[in-house]
Amino acid sequence: MSVTDDATTYDVKQIRRAFGGLRPDLARFDGPGGSLVPEVVADAVAGALRAGLCQRGGPSAPGLLTDEITLTARAAMARFVGLGDPRGIVFGRSMTALTFDMARTLSADWGAGDEVVVSRLDHDANIRPWVSAAERAGATVRWLEFDPVTAELGDVGPLLSDRTRVVALTAASNLFGTRPDVAAVSRAARQVGALVCVDAVHLAAHAPLDFSALGADLLVCSPYKFFGPHLGVLAADPALLERLHPDKLLPSSDAVPERFELGTLPYELLAGVTAAVEFAEECDMAAVEVHEQGLLTRLLEGLAALPEVTVHGRPRRRTPTVLLTVEGLTPLELSHRLHEAGVVAPPGSFYALEAARHSTAGEQGGVRVGISAYTNEEEIDRLLTALAHVVST
Repeated sequence: MSVTDDATTYDVKQIRRAFGGLRPDLARFDGPGGSLVPEVVADAVAGALRAGLCQRGGPSAPGLLTDEITLTARAAMARFVGLGDPRGIVFGRSMTALTFDMARTLSADWGAGDEVVVSRLDHDANIRPWVSAAERAGATVRWLEFDPVTAELGDVGPLLSDRTRVVALTAASNLFGTRPDVAAVSRAARQVGALVCVDAVHLAAHAPLDFSALGADLLVCSPYKFFGPHLGVLAADPALLERLHPDKLLPSSDAVPERFELGTLPYELLAGVTAAVEFAEECDMAAVEVHEQGLLTRLLEGLAALPEVTVHGRPRRRTPTVLLTVEGLTPLELSHRLHEAGVVAPPGSFYALEAARHSTAGEQGGVRVGISAYTNEEEIDRLLTALAHVVST
């Protein structure tokens, strides 16, 4: 399947045909919570289940097939995140679980006087694992704040010292869409010898990832955000992983990356990961980004004509993700009103609790509108029409 004819053409109609979950009666803006899955991904998962997989290793055909599925998925994810060596790809139950595991492993060497930096802008899955690990080790937590009006991140420089062990930062806010200058933060952290953990969960669905350009030491993402099945991925230089020794079962492999993968992997889901990456490559994530930004401009211009609607956050560089509220309605009430008009836009703070509390939205958050690769102009207009009707009544 080719969905781009040249650098300026993006065939959203063809992309939409790949998603069986799209329905004519619903305009879907819930992609940030998990994208729809193209049929090729569902087929890949089902095909792997039907193939009669077994454990990896051994001379049998099922074992060799399981090996092939695992190694192919590692190679696909390495391409997707821009990591040169597939041995740096770790699979886990979720990004949250992988981050907790990594925080526990790294913090074994921390003590009083050590410091970690977390961002108030982040999803809690890139905050709480580091805060909990620091508290157990007696280390100090330093908070990188953001402007509550613009949702722009502050300066990390004053928070860094030669005792900083980890800087945890999102590549894109799942609440406001803010895309911080991760590379600049990484350069500053590297000058004091700190590791940088980049949460790329939200960005991965909207733009190409480049592990080296971000300056990450650890990068985490979730395939179910970009067309794939539910599991998590951690990417790192294999040389870094070789230096770390997580808790593991004695008979399990001590090789990298297997030493970080607790228990048996969901091999059928790994087949789905490969299919999802291949689908993203065919879409061309750079073309996806251009398409989505065009729709975002259309959305923001339409929202500007509805003064009763408040858009929270005005970041200069952002994903096509907008948090909004309407005075007089709770986010849940607004979400219900939109759904009555066939528009799916969920309410809440979406686990970015610190960000919501610190923003103009408050702890209850708002209604999140997420544009995806399969969103079209008609759906944007349908959303704007529904909002206009809500505020007029």
